[in-house]
Amino acid sequence: MMRAGIGIDVHQFVDNRKLIVGGVEIPHHKGLKGHSDADVLLHAISDALLGAAALGDIGKHFPDTSPEFKDIDSQILLRHVGKLIDTEGYRIVNIDSMLLMERPKIAPYITDMRRNIAACLDIDTSLVSVKATTNEKLGYIGREEGAAAHAICMIETREC
Repeated sequence: MMRAGIGIDVHQFVDNRKLIVGGVEIPHHKGLKGHSDADVLLHAISDALLGAAALGDIGKHFPDTSPEFKDIDSQILLRHVGKLIDTEGYRIVNIDSMLLMERPKIAPYITDMRRNIAACLDIDTSLVSVKATTNEKLGYIGREEGAAAHAICMIETREC
């Protein structure tokens, strides 16, 4: 049985934070605000996977009210999501994601992001797509006030 999931995440840019996207630290004068490391891309992918398996969302599994998850590396969260997917009897067919950010440009980091995501989920890098676009200077993304990410995934029941 095939199942699809979608995930969307948004974080505000703030001073005095590292910018972590796709598990990669990207040089920039601002980072994303959040309870964890605020990795907007990994959060969207986590939500897509959890949604496909009807397991809720990352807020259910990793509440931002819990000190346990304060400043946590989102790769740890994604690994946990991957284990949940596996435990529920599914395998990941593919992940397609889109990062919406005016600056910095992330093209030089996409290969590393894909590798990180694949490693967290114990899948082949060829099953992970990461793309990026700007917002053509429109809205909060265009004004460089924040970043967003969208992800969609397919999972299927593992063969017995």
